[in-house]
Amino acid sequence: MTRLLQTIEPILWRDEQLHLLDQRVLPHTENWLTYHDSDAVAEAIKLMVVRGAPAIGVTAAYAVVLAAREAWFSAGENWQEAVEPALKRLASSRPTAVNLSWAIERMKQACATLSKYESPEPVLLALADRIHQEDIKANRTMGQYGADLLDNDSIVLTHCNAGALATAGFGTALGVIRQGFLDGKIEHVYVDETRPWLQGSRLTAWELMQEGIPMTLQADVAAGALMASGRLDWVIV
Repeated sequence: MTRLLQTIEPILWRDEQLHLLDQRVLPHTENWLTYHDSDAVAEAIKLMVVRGAPAIGVTAAYAVVLAAREAWFSAGENWQEAVEPALKRLASSRPTAVNLSWAIERMKQACATLSKYESPEPVLLALADRIHQEDIKANRTMGQYGADLLDNDSIVLTHCNAGALATAGFGTALGVIRQGFLDGKIEHVYVDETRPWLQGSRLTAWELMQEGIPMTLQADVAAGALMASGRLDWVIV
């Protein structure tokens, strides 16, 4: 039987604006927030509206588009100098997320090649979209590589959230689980609650339930007993 999943996409560019699924209020509320300027996006990263290094990197790429748009309208042919302060504020929003600085640097390199007499937005938006799609493709490829290692009817355990919500879509560790389920290899998933932020209970469990993947939420301290029981085939993190 072929299984189909409706992949969660936590980051969308629509109507010339950035839209982020607010991860702070999941699973009780699905609230999309709209962003028109880069400083607001930087604040969203600080406040964990978006989280997970890949997701932050993609978000930052779109934030550079917004920053360049602002700089073009305010400074015209001097937009390349005018955009720098906004990019520095963006880079400081989550210094530990390596994808943040990587994405900003990639966008900055593109900025340096553009004419100062034309709006940079079309080229930068195309690059941000490319970064977005590259992440999803990488996740799907990783998911297939991982799923190919699984045995049939596997019982798996995962911890924290390395799913679609932490990336541009599909997920890394949870991408392996998604693909494994699609391939008919995963029978059941155990999800640790993941204290103190409860990324497992709030986010991973929500993702699996959205897509009909059989799961059980458990206290973190139950993981050892589950492993000792011999019922567990894989731990995917």
